[in-house]
Amino acid sequence: MELKRTLVRAAVSRPGVLLAVSPGATRQRLAVEAELARRGWACVGGPAEADLFVILGDREGEDEGEGGEGDWVAALWQGIPAPKARVWVTDPGRVADALDSGLADLVRGEHGNDHAPDAPDSHHEHHEHHEHQQNGDHPTPPSDHGGHDMHGGHHGHAGHDMGLVEGLPMADRADDRDGLRLDVLHVPLGPVLADWPAGLILRLDLQGDLVQEATVEPVTAPPSPHPPFWDEPWLQAASGEHISRGDAARRLCAAHLDSLGRFFAVAGWDGMASRTRHVRDRALAGAAAAELTSLVRPLIRRAQRSRTLRWLTTGLGTLPAEQARQRGVTGPALLADGDAYNRMLVWLDAVGRSAADCDVTEALDPAEVVGPRGRLDTPVPPSKAMLDSLPKLLKGTEFACARIIVASLDPDLDELTHVQAPGTVHSHG
Repeated sequence: MELKRTLVRAAVSRPGVLLAVSPGATRQRLAVEAELARRGWACVGGPAEADLFVILGDREGEDEGEGGEGDWVAALWQGIPAPKARVWVTDPGRVADALDSGLADLVRGEHGNDHAPDAPDSHHEHHEHHEHQQNGDHPTPPSDHGGHDMHGGHHGHAGHDMGLVEGLPMADRADDRDGLRLDVLHVPLGPVLADWPAGLILRLDLQGDLVQEATVEPVTAPPSPHPPFWDEPWLQAASGEHISRGDAARRLCAAHLDSLGRFFAVAGWDGMASRTRHVRDRALAGAAAAELTSLVRPLIRRAQRSRTLRWLTTGLGTLPAEQARQRGVTGPALLADGDAYNRMLVWLDAVGRSAADCDVTEALDPAEVVGPRGRLDTPVPPSKAMLDSLPKLLKGTEFACARIIVASLDPDLDELTHVQAPGTVHSHG
């Protein structure tokens, strides 16, 4: 028994962590990611690789019925092999305590048999995992179907309209663009994937490696009176609070670094993603403008000079400015007037400018209600307009490119759950 405990303790000293992030839990996610980086614990791509399951957000949806938050959280928990443990993080200030508690439970094996996995078709998870290079200087081109995880695609009704064999979706048949009858595979992505917008489910109809149809389906989440974390400074200023331009610039810098971290990771450049998130964490920790500027400059240069990254992302998800305006898209996606690579360049430029402004003390103009993803004084949140644009951007693209397109927009579903108090944000044109 003592030998077994020793072996278990050695095996889980640096547990693989699976994160399940609910909409509205950005602050908790950032705190957990920073603490995991400090400890050297790795985030894993799916349940089969996980030891510690960390659920982020309020526990209101824990007991929801089919299709609710509690449903997909329970399914993911069932898919994790023993020994395993789970913790629920609701307070960003208690992250270290929560992870310590989870590690202690894991070593003791307290939850090893809790909700043991059922038959394979009880948690239909497609498990083709792409292992990115960890320390390479260039992104790794994504492969075809094996290029991105789909294991997080389970959700209460992920199996509707499709057959299942051993937990995998069966193919239907339909005419392709040449009039041939080809198999159609229905593939759900989300709501839990590494480097994926929290709360997003994307349902793809694939013929071969091409996306024929795409449907966006956000996870149902209760309305929140709290402003979305990334939009907070501008919404607070619009409601009459004194917010400095430096505080807004710091939040903008960190938001775009967060998006760039996802973008680099999905493109296969894990080393660059890790460095980008380190700078993001420094920005959120209050680093001075001089330090941030010295940290972001080499990141910007490396990203701009990477021929591999340009080759991987050019031509993906092209969204001309005119079409963006018609769809209500604002912010970087409108300014980019182009493809995924152009959107990355806009983020890089904004990071450089905002890092230099982090120490500015003058007040933010209350009329300046443009957050990281676009205008906040419109009837439709900026991320909703981006989500509405996704189906057309994805149709006809290769499956391996779908996640790059999503990452290049990086919609924030926290914006969809926020309920503004009457009169807090006024329209300014």
